[in-house]
Amino acid sequence: MDSDDNHRGWAERSGDFSPEYYAQIGANEVSETLATVFDHYANEDVSILEVGCSSGRHLAHLHDHGYEDVTGIDINDESFEVMAEYFPELVETGTFLTGPIEELLPNFPDDKFDVIYSVETLQHVHPDDTDVFEELSRVTSDLLITAENEGNGPQRGRNGAEVSYVNDDFPLYHRNWKDVFSGLGLAQLLCEPGKRDTVRVFRVL
Repeated sequence: MDSDDNHRGWAERSGDFSPEYYAQIGANEVSETLATVFDHYANEDVSILEVGCSSGRHLAHLHDHGYEDVTGIDINDESFEVMAEYFPELVETGTFLTGPIEELLPNFPDDKFDVIYSVETLQHVHPDDTDVFEELSRVTSDLLITAENEGNGPQRGRNGAEVSYVNDDFPLYHRNWKDVFSGLGLAQLLCEPGKRDTVRVFRVL
C-alpha cells in the first residue's frame, strides 16, 4: 500500500473505524486519560489540536471538562457531519479542517498550538510521510501527546514487526515514539500503557 492508497482508505472509510463507528462508542478509557493529563499539565485556556480527530469523541470529552479552544483535523469529510449530529456543542465551539495532516500542518505557523495530541492516528502514517512528525514538533509550543498502539493488543507489534495489518484491511506501523520525538527535541514526561494504547506525554525543550 502506497501513501495515496493509505490516505484514500481513511478518507473513504465507512463501517468499522469510521467517524460514525467512533461517535457511537463515545468517550473511553483514553478520553479519561487525556482529561487527566490535561488537568495535570495544562491550563483550561490552552489551544488544542487533535490530529485525526474523526467525529470528535475525545475533543468532546475535553470540551466537557472546560477546554474550549479546540481544533481538529481529519481526512474523512464525513467526520464533521457526524460530529454535528453527535456532538453539536463541539461543532459550535471548535475549528475543524478536512484533509491529510501531512498537507494541513505545514500551513500552521510555528508554536501555533499549546497542546497537540493524536489517538491511534500517527500509527497509520505511511513511511513516506514521516516528515509530518517534525511538523508536529514545530507547531507545538508546549506539549505533544501520543496515544498509539505499541503492541498492547494481541498480534499488534509482536516480534519486532515494523508493520501489521488490522483485519487484513489497513496497515499499522509500529514505531518507538519516545525515540521519534526525543530525536526532534522533545522530552518525555510520562508513559502510561493501557489495554490497547500507550499514552506518552512530551514537552518541548
